[in-house]
Amino acid sequence: MSPAAAVDVSGLSASTTETQLHDFFSFCGKIKSIEHKDDGETSKKAVITFEKPSAARTALMLNGGNLGGNTLTVTSEVEHPAHQDDVEEHQPQTHVEQSDKPRAGIAAEYLANGHMLTDDILRRAIDIDNKHGISKRFLSFMSGLDKSVGHKALGPEQTVSGKLHTTLKEAHTRVKTMDEQKGYSKVAREYYAKALASPIGQSVLSFYTSTSKQVLDIHEESLRIKASKTEAAKTEAAKTASTSTSPPAPAQPESSK
Repeated sequence: MSPAAAVDVSGLSASTTETQLHDFFSFCGKIKSIEHKDDGETSKKAVITFEKPSAARTALMLNGGNLGGNTLTVTSEVEHPAHQDDVEEHQPQTHVEQSDKPRAGIAAEYLANGHMLTDDILRRAIDIDNKHGISKRFLSFMSGLDKSVGHKALGPEQTVSGKLHTTLKEAHTRVKTMDEQKGYSKVAREYYAKALASPIGQSVLSFYTSTSKQVLDIHEESLRIKASKTEAAKTEAAKTASTSTSPPAPAQPESSK
């Protein structure tokens, strides 16, 4: 029987490593442990225990997903109640945990990273967001980001949600320059901050704060995430190339003894 924040995974390829299993399910949230089961069958089984029940709920959403060419069966003998970790926050959030993200957003991340999810799984993600709502912690995080990006891109007391698409388009160059100078978008905030500050900012904000979505919306968001990763990789490659081609510093004369 699975622990309160764990799921049973079967159908794993015999060649699937623990690292691959961890990387695949870490999109759901922080993993506490992975316990392998060997019952003599060709395929392998595992019990994955997460830090939060919300992460286990997300993992169950992936039943029928694909890892290493194998179709996974993800089940649990216990329920993972939403009230256990979806507690209302009274202060704006400056950090968001993976398990707090909308399930449709997590599904988009899976697709952006090259994993195969069926449309049934994407519809399941949308249904979970509709049924349980979006984590109050995540909504608080996005609200704070809406204000901070709006302030930097559009001026004091401005928000992304309160401005038209055309206004954001005009501010895009300005905020990009400011971000390069001050580096206000870091780590988990980086994608969201840059996406909100772009011409499609309102579309991104709506995707992550509204439960009204279609399968096509998840595919579109996955393309935005993939484009952002590609741009970041190009920027990093350009920095590396610039560093490697920089002329060496002139040799300093030896001090006299």
